[in-house]
Amino acid sequence: MTSTIGFVGLGTMGLPMAINLVKAGHQVRGFDVVTEQVEKARENGIEIVPSAAEAASGATVLITMLPKGDHVRQVLLADDGPLSTLEPSGVVIDCSTIDVATSRAVHEAGAALNIDVLDAPVSGGVGGATEGTLTFMVGGSAEVLDSAQYVFDIMGAKTVHCGGPGAGQVAKTCNQLVFGTNLVAVSEAFVLAKRLGLSDQKLFDVLSTSSGNSWVLNNFCPRPGLVGFAAANNDYAPRFAAALLAKDLGLAETAADSASMELHVAKSARELVDQLALVNGGLDCSAVIKVIDPDEQIPE
Repeated sequence: MTSTIGFVGLGTMGLPMAINLVKAGHQVRGFDVVTEQVEKARENGIEIVPSAAEAASGATVLITMLPKGDHVRQVLLADDGPLSTLEPSGVVIDCSTIDVATSRAVHEAGAALNIDVLDAPVSGGVGGATEGTLTFMVGGSAEVLDSAQYVFDIMGAKTVHCGGPGAGQVAKTCNQLVFGTNLVAVSEAFVLAKRLGLSDQKLFDVLSTSSGNSWVLNNFCPRPGLVGFAAANNDYAPRFAAALLAKDLGLAETAADSASMELHVAKSARELVDQLALVNGGLDCSAVIKVIDPDEQIPE
């Protein structure tokens, strides 16, 4: 089945996702405000249009991948935005990682126009976006998800229906809470081991084969020379930028506030990640170890 798909947000994650849709034979109409990304998109067969509304015009599916909830509101809740040009039977798939309240507001706006909305934040990073192996956490109607499954199958390897409107964002927020706190805990362990005379390699050998093992340790190890593809081996060039993790942990605190809950561990983790992001938010989040280790200096 070949479709016309609108895509708003052709950034680091959105562009490879959109390219995979083109490779699968779909017509993709794309919009972004960054000239460099627009040129890359055009070179990869994406039809560039001058606005988000035009990206949705004539499309059966509109995908958005935007940095923040404010951007999603500006695009999807605008009176003359893409919801006004998408076909009434169309489907909006918002892959942005945003606050639950904004996500539910988009669902409500779509329902008022007889447009189905799925919140579908992703996990898997740029590598997953490029290889088409992302995991999607989806909130919204199960029937609508079934109708759009072919799109998810192109861009990802796993789709989890989490529940009703906003449930995907809830799942992503909880996932990032665990990721961020685990990253800080792993970083603290390496700093403590160093100060007590245990080598990075010996600690890694123990953690990676014991109860302290984790996905973070094996993919975002904060010390160089232990995991070949980790950002620490490339001067902390971002695989997942500190500024993005700071945003995600902020979303977790906002969600907890709405649920009248205090996040003890995540709050402390956020403070450390915020310090890193304040100095250099473009570094990989695993550089948080430089905040924890008094012998380290964060490159600006």
